[in-house]
Order: sequence, then C-alpha cells, then structure tokens
Amino acid sequence: MNPKEPLVDVSEQPELPAPDLDSVTAERDRLLEEKTDLLDRLLRLQAEFDNFRRRANREKAEVIEYANSESVGAIVPILDDFERALKLGHAESEYARGMELIYQRLSDALKKLGLEPISAKGQKFDPHIHHAVDRVETEDVEEDTILDEYQRGYNFRGRMLRPAMVKVAVKKK
Repeated sequence: MNPKEPLVDVSEQPELPAPDLDSVTAERDRLLEEKTDLLDRLLRLQAEFDNFRRRANREKAEVIEYANSESVGAIVPILDDFERALKLGHAESEYARGMELIYQRLSDALKKLGLEPISAKGQKFDPHIHHAVDRVETEDVEEDTILDEYQRGYNFRGRMLRPAMVKVAVKKK
C-alpha cells in the first residue's frame, strides 16, 4: 500500500440520493413542532417553579407568623400578672416604680412586635372579640354594654390572639 493512495476509493462509493423537497420540508416542520413543544414545556416549568417559590415563601412567612404568635401568646400571661400586681399597689414607692417600668418596657416591646390590646370597658359587646364570663342585670346602661374587663384581650398583627374576658350588662326582667 502506498501512503499517498487514499484508503477508500471515492469513485467506488455509491452516491446517496438527494433528499426530495417534501421530505426536507416534513423534517423541518417536525423539528419546528418539537422546538415549539420543548419551548412550551420550558415556559410551563418556569411558571410552575415560580409558583412553587411563591408558595414556599408564603408558607415560610405563615410558619414564622405562627411561631411569633405562639411566642407572644406565651408572654401575654406575664403581662397580665404585671397588671394585677400593679393594681394591688405597694407601700414601697421605689419597688412599685420599678415594677411599672418593667411592665412598660415589656408592654412596649410586645407592641413593637405587633401586639395590640382590645379595648373593652364601656364598649358594645362583640362576641368575636369579647368573651362574656358574667352577665349583670341593670338599667343604668344600655344592654350588651361591657361593664368590666376581667382579662384584657389582644390582637397580634391583625389577628385575634386572645378575646377579652368581660362582664356584660343585660336588661332587668
């Protein structure tokens, strides 16, 4: 074998038939359809991923909101204890003043987190935000007026955390 000789004689190879125009057009159309289908699938997957990301972020925010609500809800009874202790009063003014300052700091910190007290005394009874634990017959005030508040109610970031426990006026019979 001569190194300058070609390995395969080109003249001996059969010539491939030229593709006809119809088959080329059909192949082009099939490839365009496949491309369109793949592009559509890609866009759908991107949209599904965006929806998943938004849903995951929303669920994460809800979990954080629930955890914050639970944490603040656990601290609210301490706030109640401070209020009861301050109502009793103390002989030592320094001690009472210290208690008031601690109560105020705790109250302010919880307000910054989103805790809002529900006003009750003198208001109209609303079963959505008040829990009636006592009903008193009286003609001094209008019916369903809150006479006294046993335990303050709270909203946390616009949601009910705890209803106010109240005494409600009813008409005398």
